[in-house]
Amino acid sequence: MENMRVKVRIRCNQCGEKFVLRGKREKGRIDTGFKQCLCNNTEDFEIEEQMV
Repeated sequence: MENMRVKVRIRCNQCGEKFVLRGKREKGRIDTGFKQCLCNNTEDFEIEEQMV
């Protein structure tokens, strides 16, 4: 099941900002293009994945 479309909910554990993105699951990784939160956090997130 390569190249599956997924919906990803990301919540920043530092400021509480929430993001909902679509991405692709490839080779065990999810690529959404998300790099960092608006508060410059790049590591501390709560991530939830849903199949589309």
